Amino acid sequence: MSHITYNKMWTEAQEALNGLLQREIEDKPLKVQKDRITVFQMLATFYIKYVQIFCNLETAYDQIVHPQKRLVIRQVLEGVMGRILELKNEMVELENSEFHYFDDILQDLKLSPEHIEIPIPRYFIKEKLKVLREREKILAQILINTGLQDIKPKKYVKPLPLEEVIRVIQISERARQGRLRATFMKQIYLEENRERQARLQGAKGPNLDAAALRIQKVWRGFTQWKKTVKMREEEMIFLGMNPPPQFQRISASVARAQNVENKRCEVQGRHETEYEKALVSIKTHLREIEGPDIKESLQEQIRQWFIECRHITGKFPEYPNEEEGGSTAIFSQKTPDQVAAELAAKEEAALKKKNKEKGKKEKGKKKRKEKGKEKKGKTDTEKEEGWKMAPSNFLPIMEEGNNQYKDVWQNRDEQWNFPQEYDPELIKEEKRKEVEEEIRVQVDELMRQELKNLKLAVDREKDKKQKKGTRGKKGGKKKKKKGKKSGKKKKEKDLTPDRTINSLYKELVEEGLLIKPKTVKLSDYVGEYSYLGTTLRLVDIEPMPSLADVRQLIALYGILPLGSQAVHEKAPLVKALLLTGPTGVGKKMLVHALCTETGANLFNLSASNIAGKYPGKSGLQMMLHMVFKVAKQLQPSVIWIGDTEKTFYKRVPKSEKEMEPKRLKKNLPKILKSLKAEDRVLVVGTTERPFDADLQPFCKVYKKIILIPRPDYASRFVLWKHIILQNRGVVTKSLNISCLAKVSDGFTQGHIVYAVQTVLSERRLRQMTNKPLTAAEFLSSLARQDPVYKEEEETYKVWYAKTPLGKARARALMEGEEMRKGKGKDKGKKKGGKKGKKKKK
Repeated sequence: MSHITYNKMWTEAQEALNGLLQREIEDKPLKVQKDRITVFQMLATFYIKYVQIFCNLETAYDQIVHPQKRLVIRQVLEGVMGRILELKNEMVELENSEFHYFDDILQDLKLSPEHIEIPIPRYFIKEKLKVLREREKILAQILINTGLQDIKPKKYVKPLPLEEVIRVIQISERARQGRLRATFMKQIYLEENRERQARLQGAKGPNLDAAALRIQKVWRGFTQWKKTVKMREEEMIFLGMNPPPQFQRISASVARAQNVENKRCEVQGRHETEYEKALVSIKTHLREIEGPDIKESLQEQIRQWFIECRHITGKFPEYPNEEEGGSTAIFSQKTPDQVAAELAAKEEAALKKKNKEKGKKEKGKKKRKEKGKEKKGKTDTEKEEGWKMAPSNFLPIMEEGNNQYKDVWQNRDEQWNFPQEYDPELIKEEKRKEVEEEIRVQVDELMRQELKNLKLAVDREKDKKQKKGTRGKKGGKKKKKKGKKSGKKKKEKDLTPDRTINSLYKELVEEGLLIKPKTVKLSDYVGEYSYLGTTLRLVDIEPMPSLADVRQLIALYGILPLGSQAVHEKAPLVKALLLTGPTGVGKKMLVHALCTETGANLFNLSASNIAGKYPGKSGLQMMLHMVFKVAKQLQPSVIWIGDTEKTFYKRVPKSEKEMEPKRLKKNLPKILKSLKAEDRVLVVGTTERPFDADLQPFCKVYKKIILIPRPDYASRFVLWKHIILQNRGVVTKSLNISCLAKVSDGFTQGHIVYAVQTVLSERRLRQMTNKPLTAAEFLSSLARQDPVYKEEEETYKVWYAKTPLGKARARALMEGEEMRKGKGKDKGKKKGGKKGKKKKK
């Protein structure tokens, strides 16, 4: 696609965003809303529209070549990502559920579920591709050196002696001759049999008419069958039930589009490097040409200010410090009197603050007690009042980006810039401010000295006082330095101050704590959308989430915050994530997908992996310190704890006591508290048996819990097709995938993968052209495995109902039922009262 197409896409996204921002700003001062359904519909519509804008902005950012446009798009894109996460958090708090269903809203907006699929920004990997490749090489080299790399061994062919070779050739040749002899003997036998039959029947000749009729009958039947099959196929294609024959082939236009995208990425990189060079060259050019004039004008203005202050107040003014802004405070469109008054007021305020600090400390204790009581009262009133939108951290960012688009790019004439290279005028505007600021700092130093000289010449007595003041300031500065030193002392808790990150990285790889993630994309986690979610919730039945919903949550809670620093710092913070569900639902696959999509490091702190490593309390502290130090330095990072229920066991089984599975139980909450918004580190736990863990400490660590169910019919249908094609199988009419999806009810993705891999052996793949696949072939391998029974699924549901979010959901449903019953009783009373009055009359 062309530059115009992507520019148009950007403008459409900005117009849609502008409309949404206006709506959000208008809805802010509204009263508190009590009706949860209307609130949810409002939040859901905002969410869906933001997702659509996000999709358009992501494609525009990925393909637009202009480097300055991309900076504006990036700012808006990160703002939209953050706003989506905020709206998701609002919906979770409103519905007390991690899963939401938008069937009715999608119908109203005439959209399909694909339109709300969260895209993963491609710049997460593209912008740090070189770093990731270097890291992969280092990791592979360390693994090879330590012997931990799973290198596929080359098949060693043992050299045979000449006698053995001759014997093998003789065996194969004799076998070939034997097969030929057998076929020849078979032909002789058949001919003899035919002659024997002819002798028994007599010397009757063949009936040519009957033979011709039979041949005609068979041929006509065959041709008619071919015609009906063709008609049936054409009909199914016309109705849209079957894809057209050219659907499977990669069309020339699609291939051309992919080539164009790749070329655009190359041009994008070239323009980016040219823009970075231009930033430096234009700045130096401005400093050389406009720098002296700016310096002279600044000095003249400051001297004029000195004279005016001297003329009005009768004394030279105090020059503002760097903290106060230096000469910027002078040029803030104020008269000398106002500037002098402001400086005097600041000095008085500083003295008053010192006196007030003592009083504040005493009053602080009383106020805390009063606030505690007030908070309790407030929470009760808030619950009664209803719902109100929380303040957003990302609306100002989006507004700033939107205003920048309107001011600079909306009506900008770009006819001269066909190749979409950088705009030098915009760079000059930006860099002129930077040059002015740099020159201003130099001029401030010169003018301070000049003012000092003037004061020495005119008012020597005042200069003595100023010296005392400067001593006091110096003393203050020293105190500040002491404060800084005290701050540094806290940072000195580093247990490995003398070691480099590379050495720590190497040690963690050697110990098997830092592992190489498998290259799996989130799109490989195949699953369909649940179309009955809203209808079931209206009847107060909690539906089981679909695999598409799970995929969405991984993108929202894991990939988007880990991929972008700006989003992670301001969005609702998710430090730990728990993936729970029966065996084979793809928990580990999702962990690896998290790392692949964000380029994150993967640390394995599973109980089985850390057993016997770094023994003792000091050893454990050292291990955790090293892991989290490397994770923070080389962020983003994912810390995976497999079978995480073992760290929170109620009672440790005798067979696992030697392993010490509860080593991390006390330290994990402390480490999670130490993680800040700047640290793109996510702790991901996976478990098949969450009910074995002690619930309270378990839920304190993992505040976000994603229950992954077994796949439903729609997901199984898609899975069978995807996995068969992935394993080099061919889906034909003889293979009834609908039947397989129905039969495999209760089986997980892992079971389906195993069944497909056992059937599609190398020998079976070679026979595929002559003998197409059938559904019956997969049944035997499925039957050997145990499915996930309803009782097991119910245990997961019961356990999830005991979690804080599950309890809140159950409470909300109970309150809703009570409200309905109350309304029903009131209506009944009213009707009864009316009837009674009529009878009296």
